[in-house]
Amino acid sequence: MDGIDAFTALHVPGDPLVLYNIWDAGSARAVASAGAKAIATGSWGVAEANGFSDGETLPLEIALENLTRILSVTDLPVSIDMEAGYGATPAAVGTSAGKAHDAGARGINMEDRMPGETGLLPVAQAAERVAAAAATGIHVNARTDVYLRRDPKDYTPALVEDVLTRAAAFAEAGARSLFVPFLGDHATIRDLRGFAAAGQRVVGAGPRYDCRTGRAGRRADQLWSRPLGRSNGLAQGAGGGCLSTSIGRVRRRAEVRFRCTSCIASHSH
Repeated sequence: MDGIDAFTALHVPGDPLVLYNIWDAGSARAVASAGAKAIATGSWGVAEANGFSDGETLPLEIALENLTRILSVTDLPVSIDMEAGYGATPAAVGTSAGKAHDAGARGINMEDRMPGETGLLPVAQAAERVAAAAATGIHVNARTDVYLRRDPKDYTPALVEDVLTRAAAFAEAGARSLFVPFLGDHATIRDLRGFAAAGQRVVGAGPRYDCRTGRAGRRADQLWSRPLGRSNGLAQGAGGGCLSTSIGRVRRRAEVRFRCTSCIASHSH
């Protein structure tokens, strides 16, 4: 079994693979030492840590350099968030995914909407992009943003059908797992659990984690129950949220220091 198949094999329904999103080699080493079975980056955290905004503004070359540094500190399989696949066309997506594969990534995360867009790509178009990435042999975790910015009170059966349609198309295209973030309704989660029970590896968004208090919501395996094969910490919900908290603390402390310096300077005259 090669490294990619071994990573895929970690997605076991009933024993979820928990991934706590990291952003650099240091955070990867910390998460690995905490007992992780695999490492995953979040696009928001990686972009912010390198001075860029989320949405593929981070050059792919920098993302791959970051991957190389992460791989230098851990022997665990690493999956990286490639947002929409870093390519305007399926062929370009395949080239970018191939670079990630060659750099040592075991998996990638791909969304079904383009950077900066809120509307989803048509199913066939999104599936074509997934197929191009999957053709490289890498584990593609296909993310669908059907529930992006939707209030649970507005959920309808049609949304579940949309997710299942996309999931089937992405699986047919070669995706090895499906990621459905932003869910806030347990009945909907139960519906998607049924899809997982039918043999699909469904990925759930893990519990929100407050880096200030050290507390988290319900564990993902309690929320999703047995059929779930993987649980991801959201970019700003788990790992990336700690980066956001740290950046905020740096900014606030710098503001205090600058204010104090200004006060000292003004009193010295």
